[in-house]
Amino acid sequence: MKTVKMRVTGLVQGVGFRWTTQMIAQELGITGTVKNNPDGSVSIVAQGDELPLEHFIKKIKTSPSVASHVDHVDIDTILDAEKFTRFSVVY
Repeated sequence: MKTVKMRVTGLVQGVGFRWTTQMIAQELGITGTVKNNPDGSVSIVAQGDELPLEHFIKKIKTSPSVASHVDHVDIDTILDAEKFTRFSVVY
């Protein structure tokens, strides 16, 4: 089990990005959270097995929502992260 924190920049707010991210996470068995940041970016905490997590990150980098456009993704591994039981959109 691995946990990463992602900061996604680009056109990622107001375009269904969080909801599409949640749908992809649920399809891949990824748990965690996604939320909008005041600076226009989106933060994602994603937790799962290595291969599904790699697929999740790849899908996020390629702009999962039809109307979104991802410019950049910063990724950091979180050690000793809390265990998530589902993937949630946080407000």
